[in-house]
Amino acid sequence: MIRIAICDDEVTTLHQTKSYLKAYPAEFKVDLFTSGEDLVASEENYEIILLDIDMSGMNGIETAGLIRKRDKKVKIIYITNYSDYTTFAFSVHAFAYILKPLKAEVLYKQLDEAFEYMKVTASKPLEFITNEGVLRLDQREILCFEYANRKVSMRTLTHTYELKRRISDLEAELRENGFCMPHKSFIVNLYAVKTIKGYDIHLVDESIVPLSQKKSMAFRKALNYYLSDGGR
Repeated sequence: MIRIAICDDEVTTLHQTKSYLKAYPAEFKVDLFTSGEDLVASEENYEIILLDIDMSGMNGIETAGLIRKRDKKVKIIYITNYSDYTTFAFSVHAFAYILKPLKAEVLYKQLDEAFEYMKVTASKPLEFITNEGVLRLDQREILCFEYANRKVSMRTLTHTYELKRRISDLEAELRENGFCMPHKSFIVNLYAVKTIKGYDIHLVDESIVPLSQKKSMAFRKALNYYLSDGGR
């Protein structure tokens, strides 16, 4: 499911934009924010952010700059009243720029382009032999792999599958696809990491994977490299 954030300090515009998204022919998980501070503090990863520029407190340019430090992949679509902000908007690699008042057809055109771009840049589906047969998944659907009771399980956003593989072999094969081993019993999809607190890795589904002290430095380095665009 595509995750979209809408950030605008005008509540009317916020809910109008959400209503437009409901009418668009795709399924979204939509989060609403009335300030840049709240959006940055959420630490959530989104595929698309619809971001107002002229907000009280932290403006959209400052907000985007902080988000870009942790997520180089998100598509930022600016929505604003002020056309003279365009130069600054592109300094943080805006995907698109829409002037208010927002029109549904203009928003849909930009969403079409964003989704088309995401299809072109999407990674090749990964294939696994599970206890239910051959399974092909988009990498973004996978959370992690866990070795327990002499079995390897793969957790996705919606299911858990048992694999007939050694976890060490999986780690070697998946390393170049943005996966990393934070613990001898786990392989984590770096795309699914929400945050790290101490030696706990919090994933986007709110589950927690342990980070061993021995592997902590290497895992953090791999995650930083991935988020800096080196791994994407």
